[in-house]
Amino acid sequence: MKKASILLVAALVSVMAFVGCKSNDTKEANTTEATTASYKEMTGEELDKIQEDKEEKEKYLVIDVRSKEEYEAGHVKFAINIPLDELDSRMSEIEDYKSLNIVTICNTGKKSAEAAKKLVEAGYANVYNAQGVKDFKYTTITKVNTILPAEVKEKVASGDYTVIDLQDEKDYVAGHMKKAIHANMDTFETEMETLPTDKPFLTYCYKGNRSWSAAEMLSQKGHQVYTTWDGTKEYDGYELEK
Repeated sequence: MKKASILLVAALVSVMAFVGCKSNDTKEANTTEATTASYKEMTGEELDKIQEDKEEKEKYLVIDVRSKEEYEAGHVKFAINIPLDELDSRMSEIEDYKSLNIVTICNTGKKSAEAAKKLVEAGYANVYNAQGVKDFKYTTITKVNTILPAEVKEKVASGDYTVIDLQDEKDYVAGHMKKAIHANMDTFETEMETLPTDKPFLTYCYKGNRSWSAAEMLSQKGHQVYTTWDGTKEYDGYELEK
């Protein structure tokens, strides 16, 4: 009986050791898997190059996580603004861009690193933390505010903005935003002198390149300007009229 008891105890110990090993293996595997996902660092030179390339910049959504005041004082072009302390509550705003490369940026890279970590934890696969605007002399700094479709529609509906359409004439006729003034990019430098200046401007076009150029011209004249990150070709939810 004593021998049987010893054998039973030995068997139990073996089973517990086996289970313990499996448990530790699983824990180690989960830990390894959890630490595999991370963000990458991006130099200012790399980001400048991306933002100056009309095709390449379409693959990246840049998020400036500084305060609204810091963002409006000057930021990398095409960057949208979501302050770090608002990122958790506004994560749904960028859900549709999860397949893109996401770049976070701030003054020194510290806040943007926190934001990048939050995005990775939220399931974003391709996240980059860019060199801060105080640590690199970006050539693409602007005061043009780039905004996403939901905010575009809100501003257009408010009637508090002078909306400028930079689409081709045929596309403008086919459908444009409410009360949008049609303008030609080729002659915009002259045309903008005749535009009403009692409200901030909001520019848009088919793919976003013309509208940004027009917005930059207006900004250089001291006007407050917003432009769309998504043009009418890229987002089909705009309320267009003929």
